[in-house]
Formats: sequence, structure tokens, C-alpha cells
Amino acid sequence: MSEADRPVPEISPTELKERLDADQPLVLVDVREGWEREVADLPDVGQHHIPVGEFADRTGELGPDDTLVIYCRSGARSAWATRQLMERGFENVYNLSGGVLGWRAEVDPSLKAY
Repeated sequence: MSEADRPVPEISPTELKERLDADQPLVLVDVREGWEREVADLPDVGQHHIPVGEFADRTGELGPDDTLVIYCRSGARSAWATRQLMERGFENVYNLSGGVLGWRAEVDPSLKAY
């Protein structure tokens, strides 16, 4: 099966919260635009901010041996970005299912919806 045929691995907001609370070594990558981060974001854990329009040119900023969790508003752009990393040989990469909206629904209802 080629990388293009493999399903994009996902992590639920609840599982991500559990892993962050357990201090598991994860690298979060936010592929949203800057203005979106100002509206609502996940807790600050030092995430990388690489807007989806710049993503293909900036994958070198990410460690191929890190466990990466990619997120956006709803999960669509981050699914695309996750696929880009898989095609470049990254093995431990996950799309946050539902994105920031999923996080709001499952973990932190105080986040502003947009």
C-alpha cells in the first residue's frame, strides 16, 4: 500500500489531553493562519506555527523522529498536512480529529468557536 492510500492516523482531543497531562513527548504543529490563533488555541506547549500555505516549504523545521500532532480549525487542513509528512517519510504523525473545534467540544468548552 502506498502512502497515498494509507489512512491518515488520527488522535482524538481527549487522548491528546491525556497524553499532554502525562507529559508524553509530543510536538504540536498548528497549520492555521495567525489570526485564527488569536481567536482560539490549544494550551501553549511550545507548538510550531506553520500556516498551511507555507507547510510544504517548511517541513524541514520538524523532526522526523518526533511524535507530531498536526491541527487546524476542524481537521481538514491538518489532515492534508499530516499526509504531506507521511509522504516525506514521517512515521509518528497524527491529525487531531476535529481540530480546535473538536478540542472545544471534548476538552475545553470555554474556547471561542469560530
